[in-house]
Amino acid sequence: PNPSKAPWYFLGLQEMLVYYDPWMAGVVLPSLVVVGLMAIPFLDFNKKGNGYYTIEERPFAYLTFQFGFLELWVTLIVLGTFLRGPNWNLFGPFEPWDPHKVEVLNNVDLSQYFWGFLQMARPMPPSGAGMLEQIGWILFREAPGIILVVSYFTMLPPIMAMTILRPFFVRMAFIRYMVMSNLLLFMAILPIKMVLRWSLNLKYIIWIPEFFLNF
Repeated sequence: PNPSKAPWYFLGLQEMLVYYDPWMAGVVLPSLVVVGLMAIPFLDFNKKGNGYYTIEERPFAYLTFQFGFLELWVTLIVLGTFLRGPNWNLFGPFEPWDPHKVEVLNNVDLSQYFWGFLQMARPMPPSGAGMLEQIGWILFREAPGIILVVSYFTMLPPIMAMTILRPFFVRMAFIRYMVMSNLLLFMAILPIKMVLRWSLNLKYIIWIPEFFLNF
């Protein structure tokens, strides 16, 4: 059928493939979900409510779980089930599913935005370049995206430790806090990437097809 859909419990993963490469949507992010669930007993310092159900005594754990479950899983299943029609186009709630609908999506990578803003062609490795030379060209071409991603995972944890997550940093110490904060940041990249695709038609922040590494 058009579209060919996975069973409903896999539609969240299928929807994630719209925004990420298969290695990211099908391997990395699901693996981080499993790792994050396994890490909970080692990260959790709040012993209140152990053995019985409570929301008032564990608001952070409750809100984090609900964000991951409702926003990052149930919402993706709803999108894939009810709003993805023929040719995997996105249809409105009451829009008829026209199999002849054609949407021209000019998805653009961040490096295209950057070099286009400078009115320059996106640098590409010359043909016949050696491995080291090729990597140098790729790092130069994708420098804006690499700097943005590295800054996201290295600068936000200390900023959060000094502001909204300061009580957690004080009680968890450095290593446990860094693991938790980076798991939260990985959780946040999915809605961020979805909003960037919907608003700016941004396809990849880092585009390295030479090594099948797109982020």
